Amino acid sequence: MHDQRAQSAAAAISAASGVSDHDAVVVLGSGWTDALGSIGEPAWVSPADELPGFAAPTAPGHAGVVASVPLRTDRGKVVHVLILSGRTHLYEERGVDAVAHGVRTAAASGARVCVLTSANGCLHDEWPSGTGVLVADHLNFTATSPLDGPEFVDLTDCWSPGLRRVARELDPVLVEGTYAMLRGPEYQTLAELRMLRAIGADVVGMSTVHEAIAARAAGMQVLGISVVTTTELDADGQRPEQTDPDAVVAAAARAAAGLGSTIHSVLAATLPVTATPQES
Repeated sequence: MHDQRAQSAAAAISAASGVSDHDAVVVLGSGWTDALGSIGEPAWVSPADELPGFAAPTAPGHAGVVASVPLRTDRGKVVHVLILSGRTHLYEERGVDAVAHGVRTAAASGARVCVLTSANGCLHDEWPSGTGVLVADHLNFTATSPLDGPEFVDLTDCWSPGLRRVARELDPVLVEGTYAMLRGPEYQTLAELRMLRAIGADVVGMSTVHEAIAARAAGMQVLGISVVTTTELDADGQRPEQTDPDAVVAAAARAAAGLGSTIHSVLAATLPVTATPQES
């Protein structure tokens, strides 16, 4: 059923945008709206909730639009990037299929590369607000998956080593870490944050992971960039400040344009992709 919904949405995007196939998709998370202009000038924009299967986002810092952006690659070829400015979160109670719908629609539109962005709470006080974190691995604490039945997907290299390598070369200040996803919408207790750090998490958030799983199931290469917005634990295992949702969005917005330029450069250097190897 979710494949049919994705095909329907892809057909609607193709008809409205005049672009038969998109080469990549970028999902812009909380506060990332200004990254759209840094990635490229949209040739077509639509409110998300006017497309099949999409809903207007309810979380702050999400524009709720879908755009098609032409991008000239380093090889001189013009490719097309689908931008989803805003996402559905699991805590919005629309179900995990709604969370994965945008990525599945992009796959049905031909995308072979998926860039997922987000804001995070950081478990290392040496990574200040505004730090861009390349997601190298993840922890899924939602007890849910976008996959149905015996649909086995190897997530060993869920987050493309090749795309991370290109991103580091283009933006050497980026760091790498493990992203822990919790359902939300509540922020974590100190005990939960200490547990997450003890088992290997570097940053924590409420998105991204289900989309990455769905993207890998569809054969896409996945790049994750999450911006540090708050320090959740200091060196003594204490929270240095209370988490303010508006401050989270504002901190992500301050970093979004610069990181959007990084995304543009990564896509320009790597597209088009004609095949999706497990390791690239």
